[in-house]
Amino acid sequence: MSTYQDVIVIGGGPAGSTAATLIAREGYSVLQLEREPGPTFKVGESLIPASNTVLKRLGLIDRLQQSEFPKKHSVQFFSSSGRASAPFYFSETEDSEHSQTWQVLRSQFDAMLREHGQESGVEIRSGVTVQEVLFEGERAVGVKIRNEEGQIQELRSKIVVDSSGQRAILARQLKIRRPDPQLRMAAVYTHFENAVRDEGIDEGATLVLRTGAHRCWFWFIPLPNNRVSVGVVGPVDHLITGRQGNPQRIFDEELASCPGLQPRLENATQLFDAKVVNDFSYAATQVAGDGWVLAGDAFCFLDPVYSSGMALAFASGELAADSIVESLRHNDPSEERLRAHEPYLQKGIAAFRHLVYAFYSPEFHFGRFLGAHPEHRDSIVKILVGDVFNRDFSTLFRDLDNILAIDYSHAPPLVSGGVPAEEQAGSEVAQAA
Repeated sequence: MSTYQDVIVIGGGPAGSTAATLIAREGYSVLQLEREPGPTFKVGESLIPASNTVLKRLGLIDRLQQSEFPKKHSVQFFSSSGRASAPFYFSETEDSEHSQTWQVLRSQFDAMLREHGQESGVEIRSGVTVQEVLFEGERAVGVKIRNEEGQIQELRSKIVVDSSGQRAILARQLKIRRPDPQLRMAAVYTHFENAVRDEGIDEGATLVLRTGAHRCWFWFIPLPNNRVSVGVVGPVDHLITGRQGNPQRIFDEELASCPGLQPRLENATQLFDAKVVNDFSYAATQVAGDGWVLAGDAFCFLDPVYSSGMALAFASGELAADSIVESLRHNDPSEERLRAHEPYLQKGIAAFRHLVYAFYSPEFHFGRFLGAHPEHRDSIVKILVGDVFNRDFSTLFRDLDNILAIDYSHAPPLVSGGVPAEEQAGSEVAQAA
């Protein structure tokens, strides 16, 4: 194996595998480094239809159609009293190609992506820990790793892609990672077997269920082999800080206040003790620099409520790949070329984040808002589908802001120049209109 590559990709998740595959297909040498030696459990199991476009470009739709992953046609929200909204069916606004997607077991799904990358020419090394990204001056030139035998080794490349997930290796190294103070959330999660699912087209739906105290919410995601992923999300200061007991006790206490979920789990079997992840909403202040690009959660993560994580991972992986290929064609791995896709990516992030902020506002309720503004149902479905990059949501956001007390002044500076994403997106939308 050569120790010099055109591109080194850190991480074997959706963002990294997308970028690696698309770059390798253009004839460039790509080395993908995965820390885990084999398939690994991860949460973030729900796709949204926008990802289908990238999956089609990768050539994976047929493989997914033949898989055992449940098909997802909708999202449904439950109030703190357990009352269900009408399902938000993707087919309301999308053609047949994007009217459904999948719920995936990440260990199997990520392995599928990496296998497909290898078939496309990507070289993959597993069991490798990246310790740091190497620089010469301001330019990234490779990585320092602990290899499969436990030895320290330096690998060189023209461009480094950090798609290391929430480890965010490079953003932490450069000290450009910023938490979102309005989304200081935690999640406590596990899997169940034999939970009650809905029938027919609704069997694979993602359910979002409020707790009675209205401070937290649960996700309910159907998976293969009669499994479901269930997790509760809420403010760190409520869910974790000052609470006595282990994660399982926290999970059980919150479940006791979620009338919409209790009947679904009454006769289900929990498959492992509940686990915790804290403070997961953040963003880096830039997506690329000389010789380096961030993709997926290594760049930013919003919140799991609308299942945007993998959609943004796929989108950022695809966009990063296109910027990198153009850079390599011109032999110019400069920040200017590698950041070419950032404004487009940021517009989509801004749309998701605006609706995430709305969800956590005490004044917001989907049913009441759409009762007052039925004209916005299409726009909300567009966001739930992930069709966020070429859409004008300015009137939706205006009407949301008229009823919500949201302060964007402390949001992470998600765009070039440190301008909050909502402000940037609003001005861009206005100009486009």
